Amino acid sequence: MGRELHIQAVILAGGLGKRMRPLTESIPKPMIEVHGNPFLHHQFELLRSFGIRRIVLLVAYLGDQIEKHFGDGSSLGLHLTYSYEPEPLGTGGALKNAAATLDEEFLLLNGDTYLAIDYAALAKEFHASNAMAMIVAYENSDARVPSNLALSAHGSVKMYRKHDPRGLTHVDAGVIALRREVLGEIPLGRKYSLEEEIFPKLIEKKQMKAWVTNEPFYDMGSPAGLEALAARLG
Repeated sequence: MGRELHIQAVILAGGLGKRMRPLTESIPKPMIEVHGNPFLHHQFELLRSFGIRRIVLLVAYLGDQIEKHFGDGSSLGLHLTYSYEPEPLGTGGALKNAAATLDEEFLLLNGDTYLAIDYAALAKEFHASNAMAMIVAYENSDARVPSNLALSAHGSVKMYRKHDPRGLTHVDAGVIALRREVLGEIPLGRKYSLEEEIFPKLIEKKQMKAWVTNEPFYDMGSPAGLEALAARLG
């Protein structure tokens, strides 16, 4: 089976996929096919190539289709588990809902973003750090998408701002390493945003580091993004 990286991956796969309607009226966004396989299949293969085999899927909208297709993941050499949200809880709420299934350290990925970085290197650097979070930050020198992060000279995140890119230099690339301790800030059973309610607290305490990459990420949550991803994987 090859090497195994013991860090756990957690995938946010519960979104409604509004930008991809009408496709997502009958299937969840992460199950949209790219080159004959659901997007999640490609994400799983990428993680497995770095030795990551334990994956928790945070599911809500049509999530049973994901579990029906992939099951326990054994056919792909993976161990998949599922955490169902009783109602949409946001990124932070979905994590809190799954807290009992999470390790002390884990990698959190967006279920609609493909990012071909060295996940083993990210996990190793995060484990060795004293940070509560380590976000993968795309160095946005070509301004291919609006920036939403600013970094300090020492590699900490000093600002996260979603809707105003002025003065910002990097982009959240859809992957972050977290310590489960962060979830203590999140109330149980309530809709809660990791980005808008937890990130500011971590930044203020200088507990969020950046892991900088020049590797482009592909957001398949829009028709243009799906087309770009298909070209990348082709």
